Amino acid sequence: MAMAAVGAVFGGVLALGHAVQARHRAGGAADLAALAAADHWTEGRAAACELAGRVARAQGARVVRCGVMGEVADVTAAAGEGVFGAEVRARAGPGSG
Repeated sequence: MAMAAVGAVFGGVLALGHAVQARHRAGGAADLAALAAADHWTEGRAAACELAGRVARAQGARVVRCGVMGEVADVTAAAGEGVFGAEVRARAGPGSG
């Protein structure tokens, strides 16, 4: 009985660690993708968001939403799946902080 309880607790800790890792991966990817898109805003929204998608994929995530308005990029990136997935939004550009 005690071993079953220890196993359940250990499984819960592993699941929580996986969820936290997905959140951090999505956050880092969103930040970098938004910076990349904001840096290339002069090339147009399509080109800037394509670059954001490539940056997010290189970080093990995917872009869910990308918008470029003037010099400011607004990107949402996701990592993980299901209950262990996370989506994070980031903005980059002059005066966006």
